[in-house]
Amino acid sequence: MPDVTIAVDANGADLGPAEVAGGAAIAAAQGVRVIIFGPAETIGEVPDGVTVVDAPVSIAKAADPARAVRSTPEASIVQAARAVAAGEAHAFVSGGSTGAALAAGLFNIRRGQGIHRPALAIPVPIPGHPVTLLDVGANAEARPEHLVQFAFMGAALASAVLGVTRPRVALLSNGGEPTRGTQVVLEAHTALTQRAAATDALRFVGNVEGGDITTGVADVIVTDGFTGNIALKLMEGVSGVLLQAVRDAARSSSRAKAGGLLLKPALTALRDELDPEGPGGAYLLGLQRLGVVPHGRFTRYGFSQAILLAARGVSADLVGTTHAALAAAGALKRASRPTSDGASSVSSS
Repeated sequence: MPDVTIAVDANGADLGPAEVAGGAAIAAAQGVRVIIFGPAETIGEVPDGVTVVDAPVSIAKAADPARAVRSTPEASIVQAARAVAAGEAHAFVSGGSTGAALAAGLFNIRRGQGIHRPALAIPVPIPGHPVTLLDVGANAEARPEHLVQFAFMGAALASAVLGVTRPRVALLSNGGEPTRGTQVVLEAHTALTQRAAATDALRFVGNVEGGDITTGVADVIVTDGFTGNIALKLMEGVSGVLLQAVRDAARSSSRAKAGGLLLKPALTALRDELDPEGPGGAYLLGLQRLGVVPHGRFTRYGFSQAILLAARGVSADLVGTTHAALAAAGALKRASRPTSDGASSVSSS
């Protein structure tokens, strides 16, 4: 991935800025240039390909992220977002507060033209049939037109980065029938049915239930950020408990230990496939440039994957691909238009 530079906010990670810097070093060894914004004294020496900008101020724990972004220009996440807006980096990565990352992106990088709201999209590591889930936390509530845009954003991600041809897109609901779901889901279903018929960017397969997230019936599943975040955390929690239960069972007796040794290669591969650090985090889609938000609890391996994920998105021109898909489907927000009294009116966002 030549000629790609990623701005990384090193503050807010559970294991500290030095762990984030370790991830940057791993990514730099694979050809990605990295600018780290964080406390230089804590980060220490870095290898070639990694630059440190001393930015010790963190707003990862701020109660009001939007206000903190506006009032703290020296904060590491704000400086990282500004570097992207200024063209010094192609994308940013932040493992601190999702709210701070979103606010910094909105105030500095800005929404893409015609985008209602950004969305967090994550490729969920389901064995045999990974699925892209969005929104997983950027918007607690969503309107039908937001879900329509999320559908095309997710399809562009699945196509450009994951190589899925004409991704199957579904709406998350409480039943598979078109008549099931909230009013927002019902209206989004109607709109997506119409939009999908006019484009080759995706195949709309209707509604799916929560249990269908893991069955491979869709490549992209769309919902609001409140529901998506709960679904994601639930899946991560269940997979963690199950893996620990398998480990405990394999150590429960001498016979189990002997069987565990035979199964160890297969179980290790399964563990790696389910590891939430493997995907690298969630893409922040809908801005004029790309962002990636990994879990703050990630190790250096997870942060390296987040940086590489951002670089792959840049190389695949995910921002341009997303915007082109929305434009082709007529799903972009209408531009300002003059009113009878000469003022401007803009469709609501």
